[in-house]
Amino acid sequence: MKAIINGVILTKNKIIKDKILLFDEKIIGFVDEIDDAVEVIDAKNLYISPGLVDIHIHGSSNYDTMDNIDIAIETIGKSIIKNGVTSFLPTTMTMSQKDIYNALDNVRENMNKKYFGAEILGAHLEGPFINNQYKGAQSNKYIEEPSFSFIENYTDVIKIISYAPENDKNLRFTKEIKEKTNIALSIGHSNATYDECKLAIDNGVSNITHLFNAMTPLNHREMGVVGAALTSDVYCEMICDNIHINPNLYQFVLNNKGKDKVILITDSMRAGCMPDGKYDLGGQEVFVKDNTARLASGNLAGSVLTLNKAVYNFMKNTNLTINEAVNLASINPAKSINMDNNKGSLEVGKDADIALFDKEMNCYMSISNGQIVFDNLNK
Repeated sequence: MKAIINGVILTKNKIIKDKILLFDEKIIGFVDEIDDAVEVIDAKNLYISPGLVDIHIHGSSNYDTMDNIDIAIETIGKSIIKNGVTSFLPTTMTMSQKDIYNALDNVRENMNKKYFGAEILGAHLEGPFINNQYKGAQSNKYIEEPSFSFIENYTDVIKIISYAPENDKNLRFTKEIKEKTNIALSIGHSNATYDECKLAIDNGVSNITHLFNAMTPLNHREMGVVGAALTSDVYCEMICDNIHINPNLYQFVLNNKGKDKVILITDSMRAGCMPDGKYDLGGQEVFVKDNTARLASGNLAGSVLTLNKAVYNFMKNTNLTINEAVNLASINPAKSINMDNNKGSLEVGKDADIALFDKEMNCYMSISNGQIVFDNLNK
């Protein structure tokens, strides 16, 4: 049993001072005193936060989910734990079926592995069911129409599928996913009209992939994917690196969606936590400079954002308190993949996934399932 003292505890609904967080593998409670047998962690006046949950991340520390090597996903997890991310969904992209299956096999093999990194909750399948017109930094060579047979052997691994519903004839794929699985469907890389989006949402779509990016924009006559996102009860991912979206829009989205439906993601590629230079994304050269990743064409190619900094950027540009901003990268993503019973907030009985942050969201310690896996507090 462990206890964190001298910290400010961030819960879903309030900020708690002068309490002690008690835990083992699970959160035990908030107490006033502890006995001598308990291991004590001095938070040194830092924020005691739930561990962050990144449901859309391709890579970090020069490794990518699509790398067909055993250590790729583990290395990503070891990298992002230093940013307070205690669980994540390695995210695929549009490549060959063989490459995608290799990546999903890798995720499955790593899901139950115990190692000193962020916990692997499953996979986010981004592609190959996308629209060529809004493919972004993904290759059009392997784009396919949505097909349940493509994913049916991986329904235990996949937690989210980003897809273009306008390519789903009679919404057969959409309906089959909702009838047979617990996988969340997310509209992304899509040329869908507002009406096509609304129909897909009525049939079970619950998420929007990186809002504003790689989708039909908001127009006063044809509202597109963005219009459907802002006027429907769906979760909206946002890449808040102040590059993918003008930060002046953060409060606007928050006002429209509310605090419970915005999800902060990184969409980080392998150059995350790496210096500027030339990198690879799905076989395409990516050039990273000044915190921006672009293809040679100039198109944005994912990000090099870290999730703790996404929280800080959003908080700085909105009226949210720090615990409310953290919710956007913890309980909201956990809810969107139906894992909020165990993840996403500091509540009694939930997994002891904890991070210590300063007021600028720099991470000093990460705890996963009760185990300290990153400690920069006592150095």
